[in-house]
Amino acid sequence: MEMWVKEMQIEDAAMTYKVNQTLVRKKTKYQDLAIVDTESLGRMLLLDGIVQTTTKDEYVYHEMIVHIPLFTHPNPKKVLVVGGGDGGAIREILRHKSVEKAVLCEIDQDVITECKKYLPEISCSLDDPRCEIVIGDGIKYVKEHKNEFDVIIVDSTDPLNAAEGLFGGNFYNDVYDSLKEDGIFVAQTESPFYLPDVVKRVFSDVRKIFPITKLFMAGIPTYPGGYWSFTVGSKKYDPQNVDTSKIPEMPMKYYTKDLHKACFVLPQYIKDIIGEK
Repeated sequence: MEMWVKEMQIEDAAMTYKVNQTLVRKKTKYQDLAIVDTESLGRMLLLDGIVQTTTKDEYVYHEMIVHIPLFTHPNPKKVLVVGGGDGGAIREILRHKSVEKAVLCEIDQDVITECKKYLPEISCSLDDPRCEIVIGDGIKYVKEHKNEFDVIIVDSTDPLNAAEGLFGGNFYNDVYDSLKEDGIFVAQTESPFYLPDVVKRVFSDVRKIFPITKLFMAGIPTYPGGYWSFTVGSKKYDPQNVDTSKIPEMPMKYYTKDLHKACFVLPQYIKDIIGEK
């Protein structure tokens, strides 16, 4: 008998994936967690039935959400990841030799536990001595840590349930205060095709707080629409003005020096969403 996972991307559109085996399925304190082995995308993490990452395409998301801000900042030493319990962002952050400490603030311990067991190629750096894991509410953590981080990465689920508060102006104000005077913040900000109102609202909220606010895009096959947005808020450094000749060579599968600037070149419909000419 064939098994399929069906993800409702919006109310009237869905994606389905052929499943070879369910590796784990459990109700955690916060959500329904599943990791399955799929026919075409490798192992897949789902939270509340929504695809979070797969071993086939995770590198796109994790390379872009990390290396854009960390190669923009001239000397990132202390980095915070809010969410991101799969560990992919931590893995990419710790490739930067300047980083002395990376804090992972994840609300759900079960996400970390199961990803370490079933997604070791993604979670492989969570035991690195430079990584500090905090199990708790990222909103509360950011509020309580002022002027502390060079880079903050909000690697959240969709704006539902426990993650809803990570998509609001009050939280971005606290993020601003938690950053040092030249700090940079980046967040995944959903699909401009399926959720343009979310993209517009987040960009507007961030732009009211940060002097430099930019949107960049990446192609992620397993995310709704396949074309995903990220919003950067920076106190000092413009990611489009980076001298890419000074970016050190790292073996990547998606990110390139040319792409660092090219990903900020937006199609007209996305410019229209965020109100840019």
